[in-house]
Amino acid sequence: MKKIIAVILLVLITIGPIYGASGFAITVGVATNSDQDWKNSVMNYFQSHTSKNISTATVKLITASEVNQISKNITGRTYSSNQIFSCAMVDLSYSPGINITVDDSKINVVTPKMYENALKALGIENGYVVVTSPVQSSGESALAGVMKSYELAVGAQIPDNAKQAATNELYTETQIANQTGQSPDKIATLFEQVQNQVQNQNLQDSGQIKVIVINVANNLNINISNAQAQQIADTLANSQKVQGDLTGFKSQLQNITNQVAQSGGILGQIMKYLQMAFDYIKSLIFGQ
Repeated sequence: MKKIIAVILLVLITIGPIYGASGFAITVGVATNSDQDWKNSVMNYFQSHTSKNISTATVKLITASEVNQISKNITGRTYSSNQIFSCAMVDLSYSPGINITVDDSKINVVTPKMYENALKALGIENGYVVVTSPVQSSGESALAGVMKSYELAVGAQIPDNAKQAATNELYTETQIANQTGQSPDKIATLFEQVQNQVQNQNLQDSGQIKVIVINVANNLNINISNAQAQQIADTLANSQKVQGDLTGFKSQLQNITNQVAQSGGILGQIMKYLQMAFDYIKSLIFGQ
């Protein structure tokens, strides 16, 4: 009997840390969650975009206070609970790289490339991300849900200053797109190319980054003012400055991604442990 108890305890201790990070997570806007039809439509959309059973995902609400905590000092906007519609799904079993699907029938401003740039500012370059809403939405506040989904999937928090830097990057992209009349994806390409150079060279000086911004903009035939170039440079410099604070999160992200890839999914790994324990207990009881 002692052996059996010991085995059960060992299994529970072993799977505990793994179960703490789901690898598969969904966040639902609090307004969407309050309307069952809206929630059902969102969940059906997620299910239609994954081969996994979404009932196995960790599901949490994204609230107005969580969105406002990140966005109020950047966009100047604050949201009430009845304005938080956007929902996000993150699956870390996707490999290689990152794949982002945005429901463009509902999300009408932020594009997949824009979300990808914002996530790259957090050191996130892998995973399958799906963003939707039951009603028309710009998608800017949805980034808070995407980041929370990653936190749930990874089992580690993203530092607040890094969240603000990523949100500021997304917001600046949408501003520059509106001001220049360029397509959101073309502006996102500008940010992507500059960001790549900034990260590769680990640049944090906005003056150096501004030179890159102007050169890349010229190569892409994008006309931007001196003030806009400075705004982009300041934003990307700030994103680079928070990279040191993301070390713990990025390490955990890599660990969980590796676990998911090696085990065929977190739930599959748990079931494997349970099956091994069951087989061992059965052998003790029945002598098989």
